[in-house]
Amino acid sequence: MKDLFGQALLDYQNGNYTEDIITETNISDKDSLPLPYLFRKFEEMPKLEQKALSLCKGAVLDVGCGSGSHSLYLQKKGLKIKGIDISPGAIDVCTKRGVKNAKTISLLEESETFDSILLLMNGTGIFQELSQVSKYLTHLKSLLKLNGQILIDSSDIKYMYEDEDGGYWMDMNANYYGELDYFLSYKGIKETPMKWLYLDFETLKLACETIGLTCELVLEGEHFDYLARLS
Repeated sequence: MKDLFGQALLDYQNGNYTEDIITETNISDKDSLPLPYLFRKFEEMPKLEQKALSLCKGAVLDVGCGSGSHSLYLQKKGLKIKGIDISPGAIDVCTKRGVKNAKTISLLEESETFDSILLLMNGTGIFQELSQVSKYLTHLKSLLKLNGQILIDSSDIKYMYEDEDGGYWMDMNANYYGELDYFLSYKGIKETPMKWLYLDFETLKLACETIGLTCELVLEGEHFDYLARLS
């Protein structure tokens, strides 16, 4: 990884904002991810994120913390927060912005235990593929203290396969429809492509049940997105 995401965050943090991140998937065209959005305040966050933050309690792990917007909000509320991200640039920005405990590690490397674990902005994305969901959920379960909770959001992207007649053009021989190839570029440089998973609620719930986690629907968004609480 070239850490173009981290470089973009650092540019914005250091006052060198000239352009946005460009994203693309194997089923969608190029789209821009505005850097100011990644530094949003609580009032600017979607309702799903606001709800997730309001449910946090105790010691909190913010997985894929990015620029630290969620961590900073919880920290100011007096919660003990740890932010982790695989992007060194993102963690650098978190520290610069005042997150007291931020580390450059992957979720599977984390070993501390928490009362609340946050995975927001399509938190299921880091599972990458349907075949890896159980592995990640099992690890997340091992990081929970007694009566702990995991707050995770995602979207059912089945609508992206809908044709004009209301039917779906999915290839039934292909992998699960929420498995995408994700491409990111910044200032004309392309990042190494990665796998990214959008998981519908029923599939997430089933995966949770198979490893002994309860999965409840907390809130549905306006565009096939949802927030779930696992315990």
